[in-house]
Amino acid sequence: MAGSTASSSERHARTLLGDARTVARVYLDYGGFSPVDPRILGVMRPFLESGIGNADGAHSYGAEARTALDSARAKVARLCGGAAEGVTFTSGATEANNLAIRGLVRSGERRHVVASAIEHISVINSCRDLEKRGHAVTWVPVDGSGRVIPEAVADAIRPSTALVSIQAANPEIGTIQPLREIGRVAGARGVPFHVDAVGAVGRSPLSAGECGFDLLTLSSNDLAGPPGVGALWVRPGAASLAPLLLGGAQERGLRAGTPNLPAIVGMGVAADLARTEWPREVERQRSLRDRLIAGVPATVPGAQLTGSVGRDRLPHHASFVVSGVKADSVLLDLDAAGIAASSGSACATVTGEASHVLRAIGCDPREQQGALCFTLGRWTAALDIDAVLEALPAIVERLRRLAPAP
Repeated sequence: MAGSTASSSERHARTLLGDARTVARVYLDYGGFSPVDPRILGVMRPFLESGIGNADGAHSYGAEARTALDSARAKVARLCGGAAEGVTFTSGATEANNLAIRGLVRSGERRHVVASAIEHISVINSCRDLEKRGHAVTWVPVDGSGRVIPEAVADAIRPSTALVSIQAANPEIGTIQPLREIGRVAGARGVPFHVDAVGAVGRSPLSAGECGFDLLTLSSNDLAGPPGVGALWVRPGAASLAPLLLGGAQERGLRAGTPNLPAIVGMGVAADLARTEWPREVERQRSLRDRLIAGVPATVPGAQLTGSVGRDRLPHHASFVVSGVKADSVLLDLDAAGIAASSGSACATVTGEASHVLRAIGCDPREQQGALCFTLGRWTAALDIDAVLEALPAIVERLRRLAPAP
């Protein structure tokens, strides 16, 4: 079988993963959840076991905690190319998106938001909540590959626009957005620009100076850090936010509650590892991804790639629509074969709703039923790609025989 011999780097990756998976299992749902890097767990452990104090404490334990908190803040800021004082730690990317959108709009008098039709559900529902409260939202369409057209963003901006919110890349179809152009459009009109960077940060060049964003959402787990923690970076002086949670003055009054210090420390380490290791890791994953993108349509009749191609696509992302089958059945059979994948966004899967992303790019409703998504990660090896390309054609053929397409 081609590519069946694991390289030394792949063997090292499997060793690093430790107990998070076994060689017999193939995990290709890093977009849904990433196993935490054991090196990060090692740094977190003392903060869970050694009685480190509350960062607000007026004692040496508190001072140690504040130092650790400030260090993590600086590491996250370096990853997004901004000032450390702009980082607010949250419970995850969903809260960060809510704080960016609802927190900004509620703090000012402008009552209009511009967002794309394929944003993450946390952005969409934040905007819908604003609509219920009398605000206006313009949903900018995308082209057939899921790309937001900068000129459409420019046309959507009004004098009353409080915020432009466009994701860095789509988690269902992998398309990377033209952030620099959109940032120039928003900046020229004096409108704050928010970017949901989950999936893209650490994999695609992103910096406050080059892309012109004013607010940036990050997720720890997407960087192989611990779940349950994220961050919102805000360019100092660019936007005023109203807190969503009322309580103490933690995180400069923007996020009340005792910080989850062990997880925040882990996110800081994850940000540092992403910044230093991803340039090399991106090329490795892109090579594996390209094998999958070429191999699935070649071996599965009726399988079509969704989203952009080449470097306009996330390097770890391969998504398809497969005619004549339902994704749930394919995923169950893949899982029985030891392969974990998804049908798109994990958050959308929970609701059972049809994909708004596939609708927006013009997929036929019958095609949408067969949406498959494979997301690679730090421990993905060539053997894993081989396993998919060997198992998937037979699974699809069997399911089509059982329930032939009308």
